[in-house]
Amino acid sequence: QVQVVESGGGLVQAGGSLRLSCAASGSIASIGFMGWYRQAPGKQRELVATISSAGRTIYADSVKGRFTISRDNAKNTVYLQMNSLKPEDGAVYYCKAPIFATGGSRYVDYWGQGTQVTVSS
Repeated sequence: QVQVVESGGGLVQAGGSLRLSCAASGSIASIGFMGWYRQAPGKQRELVATISSAGRTIYADSVKGRFTISRDNAKNTVYLQMNSLKPEDGAVYYCKAPIFATGGSRYVDYWGQGTQVTVSS
């Protein structure tokens, strides 16, 4: 059975930093682009950043230059280093991993349970 688990959220003052982690575990044959999304109250879930297994990255304009996504393929883990945090970055952050399970027939999107990030002004 495959699962995806996030960690690292919390409360931080504006200008501070946080690092999120997301680990996929189980019978995994391959993982595609891993990504971070966020959803603030009353808003739609939005893409923050994604990274391919080869390290190609895509960022939302709102986080470019402040956030860095990275990946450890050996550990099936993706990270999000968030610097210079702003109050508007506060949201529940979700990890998504398209996973091809061992013995499976296609990639399936797995989502983590979400981790709260709160930025105080």
